[in-house]
Amino acid sequence: MTTPENPPLSPERRGLPAGKMPELRMMPAPSDANVYGDVFGGWIMSQVDIAGSLPATRRANGRVATVAVNSFIFKNPVFVGDLLSFYVDIVKVGTTSITVNVEVYAERNRLQACTVKVTEATLTYVATGPDRKPRPVPPLESLL
Repeated sequence: MTTPENPPLSPERRGLPAGKMPELRMMPAPSDANVYGDVFGGWIMSQVDIAGSLPATRRANGRVATVAVNSFIFKNPVFVGDLLSFYVDIVKVGTTSITVNVEVYAERNRLQACTVKVTEATLTYVATGPDRKPRPVPPLESLL
């Protein structure tokens, strides 16, 4: 049985990604979970959307809106007390869109240094102007 005290033994169990900084770190509270202590998938999805929007907003140099959740995989449960780290990579930039991959890791039993990959997702954002209509993503050179 998988519990916070007895995490699964799988290839997903490993340390945090080396050489990368998380976009977001969160610890779910009891209000984010059901009566059994499992964190709601919807709460995790909202945090993934927030984390993914951060580099998309920087790359768009302004407002973005989520237009697609291309994939979302829950690999392991999340428990109250897990420290979640959200890592984001921009994988594609279109005329108005930015697609990102998000990986989420849970640090469990921090005294025993157990880290588990809990979620992977790919989301697409569109850059929008003040009128909330799509606008071109600026070229990379103009942001430097």
